[in-house]
Amino acid sequence: MADVLLVGGGTAGHVLPAVATAGALRRMRPELSVAFAGLPGSLEERIVGGTGYAFHPIEAVPLPRRPSRDLLRLAPRLLRSLRSARALLDQEHVGAVVSFGGYVALPVSLAARGRVPLVLHEQNSRPGLANRLGSRAADHVAVTFASSAEQLRVRGRVHVTGNPVQERLRDLDVIARRPDARTRLGLDPTRPTLLAFGGSQGARSINRAVVGAFAAWRALGLQVVHVTGPNDHEESMTRWREVGVDPEGDGDGPVNSAVRVVPFLDDMADAYAAADIVVGRAGATSIAELTVLGIPSVLVPYPHATAQHQQANADALRRAGAAVVIDDAELSPDALATAVGGIVGAPGRAGAMALAARAWGRPDAAEAVALLVVDVLEANDG
Repeated sequence: MADVLLVGGGTAGHVLPAVATAGALRRMRPELSVAFAGLPGSLEERIVGGTGYAFHPIEAVPLPRRPSRDLLRLAPRLLRSLRSARALLDQEHVGAVVSFGGYVALPVSLAARGRVPLVLHEQNSRPGLANRLGSRAADHVAVTFASSAEQLRVRGRVHVTGNPVQERLRDLDVIARRPDARTRLGLDPTRPTLLAFGGSQGARSINRAVVGAFAAWRALGLQVVHVTGPNDHEESMTRWREVGVDPEGDGDGPVNSAVRVVPFLDDMADAYAAADIVVGRAGATSIAELTVLGIPSVLVPYPHATAQHQQANADALRRAGAAVVIDDAELSPDALATAVGGIVGAPGRAGAMALAARAWGRPDAAEAVALLVVDVLEANDG
């Protein structure tokens, strides 16, 4: 039995807010049974598997965005996945569905219609196709960006909640943790630090620009935590050595190297705590974490994101004064060095950006979404 079934997948940006919301539900209503649904062997199964929540495998099919043979086969495949989702809702006696988008969520969102209440959350400024379709049957639609409401035909049911952030990151005291975090990462605890990452798979354009810009940052005394992504790690290590930096050696820092290079980090807490500034993509989860923690950023939106939603995400932070935005096509070592230097080299500006980030962030987002779920459960009980 599952009082609440959460679904969303394809990227960590769909799954992590769902896990954060599940935690808020458990804190708010400990008696609730909370479970997840997703594709077997998927990212969502791996992430949820480490949390202790039950995970139910479902069928789902990607939604083709252009005419193709896949489009011709879509209807029967979607119908099969819809039947599977309906069977799951019935078998588990689900009381409410909470959808966080991605094509994985669509059959469960559609199956909820007429059966159980549906709460939907849209992380990005431009809603994805699955959420646009599912929102028509939703009792409540939670959004991160107020502008998303204009693109969803759900007047009176939209709530600007922000994007849920995991409790362990949301409550992280980055200032208190900073010296120890830098030490654990093999860095000088006293030097300004830049964190660069391109999401779970990395970003080659960012990786190359960071390596090329490092020479200009030496004058600032800047040290770097570089999360390359697994696919680009070896090439990045080679590029670091070509510019005279051995990330595995002693470098010029009193503790270890001035550069720490890793393919990925399962736990970003130390990396965020160590950072005075972050360079990265503009995914909704990254933005939510940066703003809740109050870290200035240089954002390079992924140019092939659906409906250019990362560009819109980044522009929202730029307008708030919390980030500098560089288009991927214009990213170069010089452009990145200048953008970072203009922040790290000007403490007053860095402080103002940090305050702007915190003002924009919504640390109570998980609780706000959880309250919508509790609302539909209580209304359904009544």
